[in-house]
Amino acid sequence: MTVTSRLLTHLSGYGDGRFLGGTSGRNFTVVDPATGATLAELPSYGARETETLVAAAERALERPIPLEQRVVLLRALADAQLAHRDELARIITLENGKPLAEARGEVEYAAAFYHAAAEATRALRPRTLEARPRGLTWTVHARPAGVAGLITPWNFPLAMLAKKLSGALAAGAPAVIKPAELTPLTAIALAHLVETIDLPPGMFNLVFGDAPAIGRVLCEHPAVRVISFTGSTAVGKLLAAQAAPHVKRLALELGGNAPFIVFDDAELDAAADQLMTTKFRCAGQTCVSANRIYVHARVAAAFVERVAARVDALTIGHGLEAGTAIGPMIDGRAVAKLTRLVDDALAHGARVATSSRPTPGPRFVAPLVLTDVRPPMAILREEAFGPVVPISTFDDDDDVIRVANETEYGLAAYLFTRDASRAERVAERLRFGHVAVNAGSGPTPEAPFGGMKQSGYGREGGDEGVLEFAELQTVASAGTS
Repeated sequence: MTVTSRLLTHLSGYGDGRFLGGTSGRNFTVVDPATGATLAELPSYGARETETLVAAAERALERPIPLEQRVVLLRALADAQLAHRDELARIITLENGKPLAEARGEVEYAAAFYHAAAEATRALRPRTLEARPRGLTWTVHARPAGVAGLITPWNFPLAMLAKKLSGALAAGAPAVIKPAELTPLTAIALAHLVETIDLPPGMFNLVFGDAPAIGRVLCEHPAVRVISFTGSTAVGKLLAAQAAPHVKRLALELGGNAPFIVFDDAELDAAADQLMTTKFRCAGQTCVSANRIYVHARVAAAFVERVAARVDALTIGHGLEAGTAIGPMIDGRAVAKLTRLVDDALAHGARVATSSRPTPGPRFVAPLVLTDVRPPMAILREEAFGPVVPISTFDDDDDVIRVANETEYGLAAYLFTRDASRAERVAERLRFGHVAVNAGSGPTPEAPFGGMKQSGYGREGGDEGVLEFAELQTVASAGTS
């Protein structure tokens, strides 16, 4: 099988306003994770191609785009994505595996980031301060920080790119983009859309292939001043170490191990519904997915019953099939890791609360609910990227807050209670960058999102996400004659 689409006419990188050829002589294969079928053969680029694209971006930096034009371009890119919603969604589903309905939602979510960034350009407008000392006018300007290196993951191939690219374009920072090798076709499709909106050459550059070589150039090239990365904590640490000698700005969204806390006064049906929303998006393969579910002992049995019934009703299958709720894992390594975590939990006394059922292929994992989950089970320590719901019980508010915080990660957390004062008290004590109360909601384009602790630093979305790609310059002027 070879993927075909009007948005994939050129299966190559992109830079300086044109599609590239393959110059390395090496290729890599993109496959459908549901079937293992080949979707495309792409050229594998390396350091040389990356340096060429950085140079193109550097030239674009010398031709600043006026702020109002950036607003127009951001909105045009959003509109172009929405106009091709169905085709983009199909590409996402084929190379990522998520159900088509989810993929369509991702396209809409991605477009919203460009619209939000267009509004957030207000944070970039010059700001004049009170004269201090007298006789001087003090003006704060937000200048493009430099070339931006954007490194995106496979689980949201369009949305994660939009989060970063929207901020960079809003700030006027030319971007060199490296998508995940597992899902580069969505980024190529976006390059075809960029061709339609009159974005100046060098503002959007796309490279993929040799990840270590590409990352090294982005970390070491003097023109690249900002690196925005979403992925594992291990890779984030490597990038930070490589970039440190060059004093680059980094925005890192790294691993997560989100707690989902259900107190004894929670509305259980609502909590169960929201757990399904946050847990099973992309078959549980998201950094904000609920990974550790803590339920008060008094309501645990009733909550497990509700969740298990909902999980048993989920349909497993290819993302393009009607009614599919759970698609495949991204690759065999993901299956192996999740299998190891489940086997370890069962060996230490966990029980399965859902029905056993077959799966359509080796890259699928049937969704399941585990109960009696407790230390030392590895599934409480490691980020379980997959459709498994591990449920533990608690009796005391202070204890569950302590346990929820006992992780090196601090990306997202969820809590359910009808007591407003308890919600405020618990949210304040949770060491996570995003806390949702009585909701399974993840990030929204209008608000800043990012992690604490080893989940990273920097923010995407809102005014803050745009300012990540800007440098503030203060001009003190005595006037001109």
